[in-house]
Amino acid sequence: MQLELGISPCPNDTWIFFALANKKIAMPFDISMYMADVEDLNLRARKGDIAATKLSVAAMTDCLDNYILLRTGGALGRGCGPIVVTKQDTCFQSAREADKKVAIPGKLTTANMLLSLNNSLKGERVEMLFDEVMPAVQSGAVDAGVVIHEGRFTYENFGLKKVLDLGQWWENTTNLPLPLGAIAIRRDLGMETARQLEKAIRASLAYVREHPDEATAYIKEHAQEMDDKVIKEHIATFVNDFSMELGADGEYAIQLLLEKAFEIAGKPMPDLPIFVTE
Repeated sequence: MQLELGISPCPNDTWIFFALANKKIAMPFDISMYMADVEDLNLRARKGDIAATKLSVAAMTDCLDNYILLRTGGALGRGCGPIVVTKQDTCFQSAREADKKVAIPGKLTTANMLLSLNNSLKGERVEMLFDEVMPAVQSGAVDAGVVIHEGRFTYENFGLKKVLDLGQWWENTTNLPLPLGAIAIRRDLGMETARQLEKAIRASLAYVREHPDEATAYIKEHAQEMDDKVIKEHIATFVNDFSMELGADGEYAIQLLLEKAFEIAGKPMPDLPIFVTE
C-alpha cells in the first residue's frame, strides 16, 4: 500500500518527519512525501485528494466529514501562536481601521481564524504565502500582517514591531494551549491504517530525538530561514510533548477551537469522532 503524506517545509515538520521521510524506521506501508505551504495542504485536504496531511486545525471545518485527526505529529503548545506586526513607525490604532489592509497567511489557517475571534483588526484581509507577509508589511503594501512559523523570531530583521500576540490572547482567554496544526488522515482509509501512521510518526519523532544531528542537512535543505539559531528556536518552540501525544489538554483544546471555527464559518459541527481511536 502507498500512502501520500503532506507536510510543510518548516523545521518543526521536517524534524518530526525526518526519519519517516528518509526511511530510517520500519513502516507498514510505502509513504510518499508531499511538501508544500500549509495553505496548499489545507486546500488539498478540502478537495479530499491527499491520503494524510498536516493542516491547520481551523481548516477542519471544511474537512471533518472526510478526515480524522491523529494524536501525534501536530503543532500545539504555549508561546507558539501567530503574531500581528506593523512597521516600527506605524500606529497600531490606525491598523485597526476598516480602510487598512492586513496580510494573512491563508484564509483557511488557524491564524486567520484567531484574527476573526480576536476581532481587533477590521481591515481588508489580503491572502499571501506566509513568507511574503513580512516583506509586504515592510514595503507598505499592507498596513499589518499576521506572522506564523519562524516569523516569530525574525520580524525585527524587517524593521517590524509586534503589536498583538494572538497565541497569548487565546491562552489568556481559554487557559489552554493553542492548537495550530494537526495531522489528518482520510476516514475511508480505515482506523487500522490511521493507527499505523500514528505509530510511524511517533517512531520518527523518537528517532530524531535520539539522532538529532542526522536531520540537520534535511531540515536546512527545505527551511525558508537558514540561520542555525532560528532553526533551533523554531523546533524548540513548535515541537514538544504534545507533538508526541496530544493528551487530554491537547484534545480538549482542539475540540474547543473547532467548535469556535464552525461557529465563525456559520456551519453545524458534524457529529463525528474528531480523533483516531486507540
